[in-house]
Amino acid sequence: MAATPVEIHERYVWLTMTRDADALAEMFTPDGVLESPLVPAGHVFPRRMEGREEIRKGLAAYYERPPTRTDRVLNVDRSRYVLHTTADPDVFIVEIDAAFDEPAGAATVSLLKIFRMRDGKIALLRDYFAPEEVA
Repeated sequence: MAATPVEIHERYVWLTMTRDADALAEMFTPDGVLESPLVPAGHVFPRRMEGREEIRKGLAAYYERPPTRTDRVLNVDRSRYVLHTTADPDVFIVEIDAAFDEPAGAATVSLLKIFRMRDGKIALLRDYFAPEEVA
């Protein structure tokens, strides 16, 4: 039985939080694409990765870097998302409000992800987020 969009999204988020590049890459088709259209060229987070192996290498290199934002902690209880299915059963969209506890108080970062699936794997993920929030 194929995973539901909710299960796919929640697994993706969990693997992102645990920084598991190998498992994340395995969620993609061999020719899958991970795009972050708002990330400028040359940013530490790759703007576009094509193919499962490039995704694996790009995420692994990114995750090897020490985090530059150590002043905030994700507050899972206050974070929320809304998942939207579409007329195309292989496409779903997720709106995310990630809540953080910071020294100055609470903060929220909004993101949008568009998933295009093929045979139970991610063929294309467009991840829209504020590049200055990823360092």
